[in-house]
Amino acid sequence: MNTINPLDRTQAPHIKDAIEFDLHLKPYQKMVLDNGVEVYTIDAGPEDLLQLEWVFFSGNWYEEQNGIAAATNHLLKNGTTAKSAFEINDHFDYYGAYLNRSCYNETATISLHTLNRHLPELLPVVAEIITEASFPEQELEIYQQNMKQRLEVNLLKCDFVANRKIDECLYGLNHPYGKYSTAETYNLLKPESLRQFHQQYYKNGRCIMFVAGKLPSDIYQQLNNNFGKLPIHARTSVEITHPIVRATEKKYNIINDLNGVQAAIRIARPSIKRLHPDFTKAQVLNTIFGGFFGSRLMSNIREDKGYTYGIHSFFQNHLSESAWMISTEAGKDVLEATIKEVYYEMQVLREELVEDDELLLVKNYLIGTVLGDLDGPFQIIGRWKNIILNNLTGAYFDNSIQTIKDITPKDIQEMAEKYLKPEEFYELVVV
Repeated sequence: MNTINPLDRTQAPHIKDAIEFDLHLKPYQKMVLDNGVEVYTIDAGPEDLLQLEWVFFSGNWYEEQNGIAAATNHLLKNGTTAKSAFEINDHFDYYGAYLNRSCYNETATISLHTLNRHLPELLPVVAEIITEASFPEQELEIYQQNMKQRLEVNLLKCDFVANRKIDECLYGLNHPYGKYSTAETYNLLKPESLRQFHQQYYKNGRCIMFVAGKLPSDIYQQLNNNFGKLPIHARTSVEITHPIVRATEKKYNIINDLNGVQAAIRIARPSIKRLHPDFTKAQVLNTIFGGFFGSRLMSNIREDKGYTYGIHSFFQNHLSESAWMISTEAGKDVLEATIKEVYYEMQVLREELVEDDELLLVKNYLIGTVLGDLDGPFQIIGRWKNIILNNLTGAYFDNSIQTIKDITPKDIQEMAEKYLKPEEFYELVVV
């Protein structure tokens, strides 16, 4: 008879640092449909749930008219040649499924969350949306009206204006990362233009699929039957380049609301991309600088000085370019003081070594964040999606984790000396 040893409650359990974990990314399984479309899958999870995502290379990088990509993506499920917007939404609601779409700079997606037993009823309608979206004129008119009203409200907000202007400084107004919409952008949209964009970049466009959850045994047959014969393909997208025209001035002050009591501050510079050998080290530096609630910017400017409710720094990662951004809102009376403290924290990181305890805290935070992000199949496939779309390999994840574990205070200082140079940052204030 086995006996169970009672817990010794006089002894505290051993606390294990996150960096002590041997962390790896669960591998995906890859399938290829008859038309060459690649499908990446993660089979995991206790519930009969699935997340399916169709990624098309149809973001605003590929549009010839501003606003076409976002409008096309938004109106995909607002009517086909056989179904109205109401019928489409009612169909997915009936099965308790959620169909969504999102548009980004290079890519646009259609995503489906559902019980796996409902796939036979839902996949044909997704295929219909991809091939037969009709873009009714009345649906476009509703979209135009809603977007213009939303824009009118947002333009009163200093943080919204600041986000648009800083991107223009970094990339140029005619670059996909720097351009923005106006009321005229929406007025110029026509159903026929949307149909042409859909025809080229969805119906006959490049597609990659990502599927995660408890996969049914016939998942390949279902996907291949519904999507393997469609004209969507796996070929490389049309090579399109866009010149970057950065702003020549480094400092900007914009008056947006004379009666406002708070202003938006953006301090940003062009930065390195994920493929750069310094990228993970720079991420650790960014976390110390302003990347989490215990960062130096938060401790100084929020906790000590009380200038703002929150301040953070982050990498604005696109597939083709990247930027390093510091973002906050502060009262008009402390704007200069806030900016001064940002540059002061840059200087300290360049001139002084980070204490071992602070670096250990940040390492554990970063590894712990990864652990939390991998809690389930949907999160795991999201990591793989990011790796695959950025043309990285599975080794990228392992190498990044090891870099976080091995980085030293001297490495942090070297990164700060290289990238936290005030003269390379744009400085924007919108009041």
